[in-house]
Amino acid sequence: MAQKVCFFFFLIVSTVVTAQIGGRSTYQFLNLINNPRMAALGGKVVTNYDYDPTQAIFNPASINPEMDNQLSLNYTNYIGDINYGTAAYAYLWDRRTQVIHAGITYVNYGQFDGYDEAGNPTSNFSGGDVAVSVGHARNIPFTDFHVGGNLKFISSKLEQYSSFGVAVDIAIMYVYEDWDLNITGVARNLGTQLTPYDIELEPLPFELIFGISQTVKNIPIRWHFTLENMQRWNIAYSNPNREETNLEGETTEENINFIDNAFRHMIVGVELFPESGFNIHLGYNLRRGEELRIEERRAFAGLSAGFAIKLNKLRLSYSYAKFSTAAASSYFGLNIDLQ
Repeated sequence: MAQKVCFFFFLIVSTVVTAQIGGRSTYQFLNLINNPRMAALGGKVVTNYDYDPTQAIFNPASINPEMDNQLSLNYTNYIGDINYGTAAYAYLWDRRTQVIHAGITYVNYGQFDGYDEAGNPTSNFSGGDVAVSVGHARNIPFTDFHVGGNLKFISSKLEQYSSFGVAVDIAIMYVYEDWDLNITGVARNLGTQLTPYDIELEPLPFELIFGISQTVKNIPIRWHFTLENMQRWNIAYSNPNREETNLEGETTEENINFIDNAFRHMIVGVELFPESGFNIHLGYNLRRGEELRIEERRAFAGLSAGFAIKLNKLRLSYSYAKFSTAAASSYFGLNIDLQ
């Protein structure tokens, strides 16, 4: 049974990957980091399998009974005064493992000054995005594999233009409790626009993510290793600001080799004291660090850190992610045990 599920998963993924390579996509907000823990671990971590219902927005296979009656609220002060947040809740509706998960992601782009084609002021306008998801996961009987899916309804409004779409996430997760080892594969944002902004339908930001994490034996450390954007191998680009010009005036572009491109798919993170009431999270996003670094200047791009503290039935979390010397974001989270 497990082999059939894995085959079906990769068959679906390979079909969509072929269609998406080289295309542009809309609804990019679907790939925003949705909670402080994920942000602190470098972003797009999909291998946590515990109480936090927010992680199921990225990986529906992580939906489990520990999430029962857990409410998670998260807020991010993003770049350029953009604000966005997520809310997630899970409910165990029978005595077995029937857990239903619901989540919402919203983005508020703020107010903009309007001008016509001649530069004359017009009325102000705003923009925002919302995605509502419902998810469920099941354990494959007599195995350590879990499969899950999210159904998402997406709404976006930018000035006078609006759009509506639907998408699904499909995930498979291997949880080996004897080694405290989790391995995950997730295909995200498989779907389509139902109503375009203008005339043409645009593709959604499909992404294929693989992850592995494990708690070190007898040491309170859990490491995470993630491979992002695996639907497309070549995700690097030559930065024109790093071009070199010799004495003859000949320009040489930045050289990006096989190893450079491979590293840009990687995210690494560690959790200190993962099972205690106080956790510390550290992460490094190699693609972010390489693309946003400044020549001959230490900018700490790609680094992120955070912590979480549990107070009775509340868990407070905060993280800080560095993008460059001019840009960083703070992430705030609150998890409430409603039992």
